[in-house]
This record gives sequence, C-alpha cells and structure tokens, in this order.
Amino acid sequence: MNGILPNGLRPDEASPEWLNKGDNGWELTAATMVGLQSVPGLVILYGSMVKKKWAVNSAFMALYAFASVLICWVMWAYQMSFGSGGISILGKPDQSTSELYLLGRYNNNTNTDTNNNNNDYYYIPTADYVFYQFAFAAITVILLAGSLLGRMNFYAWMMFVPMWVTASYTVGAYTIWGNGFLRKYEIIDYAGGYVIHLSSGVAGFTAAYWVGPRHRHDRQHFPPNNIINMLGGAGFLWMGWTGFNGGSPLAANGITSLAVLNTHVCTATSLLVWLSLDMVVYLKSSVIGAVQGMITGLVCITPGAGIVDTWAAVLMGILSGSIPWYTMMVLHKKSAFFQEVDDTLGVFHTHAVAGLLGGLLSGLFAKPNLLAMFYQTSTHRPGFLYGIFNGDFINGLRQMGYQVLGALFITVWNVVVTSLICILISRVIQLRMDEDDLEIGDDAAHGEEAYALWGDGVRDPPPLRFRMTPRIPSFCRRPGVNH
Repeated sequence: MNGILPNGLRPDEASPEWLNKGDNGWELTAATMVGLQSVPGLVILYGSMVKKKWAVNSAFMALYAFASVLICWVMWAYQMSFGSGGISILGKPDQSTSELYLLGRYNNNTNTDTNNNNNDYYYIPTADYVFYQFAFAAITVILLAGSLLGRMNFYAWMMFVPMWVTASYTVGAYTIWGNGFLRKYEIIDYAGGYVIHLSSGVAGFTAAYWVGPRHRHDRQHFPPNNIINMLGGAGFLWMGWTGFNGGSPLAANGITSLAVLNTHVCTATSLLVWLSLDMVVYLKSSVIGAVQGMITGLVCITPGAGIVDTWAAVLMGILSGSIPWYTMMVLHKKSAFFQEVDDTLGVFHTHAVAGLLGGLLSGLFAKPNLLAMFYQTSTHRPGFLYGIFNGDFINGLRQMGYQVLGALFITVWNVVVTSLICILISRVIQLRMDEDDLEIGDDAAHGEEAYALWGDGVRDPPPLRFRMTPRIPSFCRRPGVNH
C-alpha cells in the first residue's frame, strides 16, 4: 500500500499510521487562531478600549496571563482538567511534558456510548489537544481581566492568575468536559459557553466586587484611547473564533465546517441587532456598541456552534444582540446591585449573560443527528425543540434541566472560589492600587506610558512632589497599614 501513496502521506517514525495529517494540521492551526485571539487580539483590544493612562497596564495584564497560564497548564492544570485518578470535581495534578505522552494518540476517554467501537480515539497527537485547551484556559482568564482593568494591583494579578486557573477553571473543565460528576448528565457545551464564558463573566464580576471600583474620575469618564486599534483587536477576536469553534471536533470534518459558518452568521446577526437597538434608542451608531454586539454573538453561539442548524444560529444572534443589550444598557443602569460593582468592560453582560443564554439555547435547538456526529454517540438526548417534534418530550425537557444544572454549578463554584482567592490574596497584598497611583495610571504601575507626546519619546521630569517625596511601592505595602 505504501508504494501507491505519495511520499508525504506514507507512515514513518514521525507520522504513525493512526495520524491524520489533515486533522493534525487543522488542529494546530485552530489552536494558534485561539491563541491569536488573546495575543495580540485582547492585548490590542484592552490596550485600546481603556483610558490612555491605563493602556499599558491593561494590555500587560493580558500578556502576563497568557504566559503564566501556559506554565501552569503543562505542569499541573491540564491533568487536573482532563486527566483521571482525581475526585468527582477535579483530576489529579500531574505534568504534561513527556514525549511519550504528548506524541501518543489522543484519547478523549469520556464517551459513555458502550457501542462506540473505540471512537474515543482521534487522529491527532495529544500535544495538539494540550495546546488547544491551553489557549482556551488562557483566554478565559484574560476575559475575566476585562472586569478588573484600571485599578487592580498588578502584583495581586500575578498571584490571582495561577490560583484561579488551578482552583476554578480546572474544575469547570473537568466537570463539564472531563471525567467529573456532571459527565453522566451529558451537558451540551460544544466549545465553552459554560466552561469559558459563563465562568469568566461570573468570576470577573465577583473579583471586581472584592477589588473595588476604579478612581471616581475614571469611572465617570473612561473613553477608549484608540478606537481604530480597538477595532483591529476586535477583528482578531472575531476571525480567531473560526479556530475557537472550528477546532472543537478535533478533525477537519463536516461538523467543523458547520460550526465555522454558524459562528460567523450568529455574530453578524448579533452585531446588527445591537447596532440597530443603539440607533433606535440613542439615535447614534456606536462603534463600541457594535463591538459588544459582536462579542455577545460569538459567546452565545459557542456552546452550540456545531450542533445547531444555521437558522437556529440566526435566532441565537437575534437574542444575543438584544438580551445582553438590555441587561447592559437598561437593567445595569437601573439596578443598585450592578451599579455597586465596577465591571470595567461589562464582562458580566457580554460573557456571563451571553454564555448562559447560549447554553440554554443550545439545549433548546440541539439537533439529534448533529449531536451524534459531534459526540460520536447514539445515546445523547435531543434538544428540547427536537424532543417535542420527535415524540421524545421527556428527554428534551430533561436535557434543558441538565443545562440549567450545569449553569448553576459553574456560577456557584466561581462565586465561592473567586471570593476565597481574592480574600486570601488581600491578606498578603493590596488587591487595589493606591489612590495616588490610580490618578497616575501606567507610569505608577510600570514606569512606562503608552504614548510619547513630546520629542522622540523623551519624557518630562516628574512633578516635584513625586521627585522629592520617597514612596513605598504599592506591591510592598500590606493591607491596613498606614505608610
């Protein structure tokens, strides 16, 4: 057989017979696209969407998180999320760095169909999946950071990232996608509506409560410093979502193609609906509003991208462009609860609300034959709508109940664990920067500024009061101590 194959397709030591080079190439491309959503996507988006004095700090929070999560991921967090030998909510910590493990054939090992004929195995190396899931974990923490921009002590953020990935993200991934206790309920979460977006929105809002608000002037007036760059970052996010949802089947197959198309259809619909509501209510076509509508569309379709029809993706886009718009633009302004917590970029609305909406709509619109193709099982319950049509009302209703159960667990876990992490860090270091530093911004946090507004980057000397008065750096100060 090898004699009739092109040289590039013949098995060899680096390309065993089980390896599909097409699937392998696509999965590495998809993982890279997800990584590009964070670096440079969210680095540019955050650095441009905030006030000028916070551009460096906001972008750097994203860059640091990306690097920090990768080390945690390969040293212990991947096995806690997708390994075995742990407890009902968490896998056993272990490293994922050995050649034997990473170059072996990836085995999902979560299929509950006893007649699947070994369909747990995919045609890619395990290294592909480790890298792909790392990109998911990294963007989750970076999305969470959107709630904290413009005031969090960077040194507290350095502690927060590995602690949250270890204690919160791994639990969500293990229970929904791995071998955790929710596995038996077969909760539909195609690419992370619950694991990534609901968790980041809830955790970000919770952390924002504990960190405290921005400086009062920043909270009242926080214009983006570069809208054109902001659109560039948003473009990386949108196009990168091709890999986000297209990589979940772990193969270059039909479900991949459908997921990619549904992703962009839902996103475009959501953007147009959000924009239309802005124009009708505020008589202005807001660019920032369009970006928010784009994000909610991307988030909403994520838990169902490959397992719903395209007409359902359009309906999901209409709802994701209107319901989060209402919670952000109307309910947020009327609610004392929302006003009390300073969620800088509205991550709760764009990710928690849209992620929950997408998870519930996926339970409503999930199509049986698409579920069978994606999950490679014949036992998965249909979406509620198809359950009614197919005379399987009870299973469809049960699936909706399990979607609610998954959302409740992710929400409660993130509120509790994020609170405990913030309280623990606050006992060691200040969560929020000092008021004096908040007035200055990037220069106080990093000694650097985003834009040089005078000759060749030469900066004027600092004001006399800052040159003559020695100050203890904020990261050295203990909470409650008068320095």
